[in-house]
Amino acid sequence: MDDSSKRLLQRLVRRIPAQTLRTTLEKWGRLTAAQQRSMDFTEPKWALTEKLLAICEENGFTAKHITELEMTNVIDNPNQGMWYAFQLMDPEDDANSVELTQFKEQFKSHLRELVRPVSVKIKKHTDEAVWIRIAWGDSFSRPNHLKPTYVVHHLQTPYVFVTSLTSKQKPLLSQALVLSARYRAIKDANLSGRKLTAIRDLLMRKYQQVFPTMYPSPLGERNQVDSNPHIEKEQAEPAANRLQMACEAFGDGTLPQLQSVVYKLETKFRDHTNKTMTEREESFSCVVKFASTNLLESLRHCASSGIASTPVTPLLSSILQKGRNYFVITDNGSGPSTQTRQPQN
Repeated sequence: MDDSSKRLLQRLVRRIPAQTLRTTLEKWGRLTAAQQRSMDFTEPKWALTEKLLAICEENGFTAKHITELEMTNVIDNPNQGMWYAFQLMDPEDDANSVELTQFKEQFKSHLRELVRPVSVKIKKHTDEAVWIRIAWGDSFSRPNHLKPTYVVHHLQTPYVFVTSLTSKQKPLLSQALVLSARYRAIKDANLSGRKLTAIRDLLMRKYQQVFPTMYPSPLGERNQVDSNPHIEKEQAEPAANRLQMACEAFGDGTLPQLQSVVYKLETKFRDHTNKTMTEREESFSCVVKFASTNLLESLRHCASSGIASTPVTPLLSSILQKGRNYFVITDNGSGPSTQTRQPQN
């Protein structure tokens, strides 16, 4: 192996938890049964790394084989970076008939026409998601396998999820995706998070929704808690109504685990006692960010318990209704973001 492949393997083994390394190597499928048995997984990480390096040298593995191992680990553990969602727009007539082989061939072809050199590896996961690993190079350097971009796309849907993409690489990836998926445009979905499954479920509506009803009692019965004898009877109905409205806004059951939502305010300053600020032509701007380990669950609890007022403001319920966690609020109200955020490394 060359030095870059060795560095990639060393960094990869350091990142994989010791308790899952054996399973990851088995899924990789590149080691013989004897080589697998020769590894003592109770040894320190540095010893395991040296042993695995020696085996890979013996087998004549290249960067191609090591990136396969990395891809196996990332697919099994996708919540290790910040994911950004994008939406393909204006499908062509044959967009719904694009199948995996056609998509793979066209994506690789289009991307290699746009940038050389580049290394592309595509794999279909068991949940039908297409995983793409891209190592970018340029006219003066080989593909950098230490800083790859990962892309996840479910064929026959307009949604794409990307991590570790720079602003320079974004237009290249966008063009290759649009052409190979048979769409005409792609836009930022203004949704991001560290849990890939959460932002995917949010966009694809894979959570239990609740719709408005005049009779909230059935929902209340499903969510009963131990009664407090000191709570007076007349408080029961408002509590049931709060619970119903909270679930109508945020859904019932398990919710996608978003970590944050950002609201950017852009409006004119209005205060007749402060002419300096009021007469400014520039908009008054500020940013408000809510953060939690499970933001939607926290908001639902605040509404159902009475900490936050109900009915829930559209600014909060729009997180699920619009499948976004980045909003720009202007003098005309809350609308689509007028700015495009650049994914961060």
